[in-house]
Amino acid sequence: MRPFGQDFEFARALGLQMVERGDGRCTMAIDIEPHRHFSPQGAAHGGVAYSLADTAMGGALTSMLAEDQWCATLEIKFNYHVRVGEGRLTCEAAVLHRGKRVANIEARLYQDGRLVSSANGNFAIFAAPHAR
Repeated sequence: MRPFGQDFEFARALGLQMVERGDGRCTMAIDIEPHRHFSPQGAAHGGVAYSLADTAMGGALTSMLAEDQWCATLEIKFNYHVRVGEGRLTCEAAVLHRGKRVANIEARLYQDGRLVSSANGNFAIFAAPHAR
């Protein structure tokens, strides 16, 4: 399995952390801090959960791709179920179907053992720029 580089500036700014990855699955987490991640309404900004899910979903898919393949998000349907507060937010993503050009992936986000959000998305699969 090739490495997954979540160590880029945006991920570092949010505080995304890799937990486990392989065989079409990826678990990532973030420690939600009020001063860093909260909206003015006193809860984690929705973009934090969405970014965690999008990154974990990409991590799940890249665990199945060859070295000369990349992926990119085509679309994600994201559901916010309950407020996300301070503490660890964990995302578990899994590839449901992988075709030649498109994969479908689901994600579930938990805080304190409670399902707080869920997502389903389609990701494009394509030749890496250096492989063309």
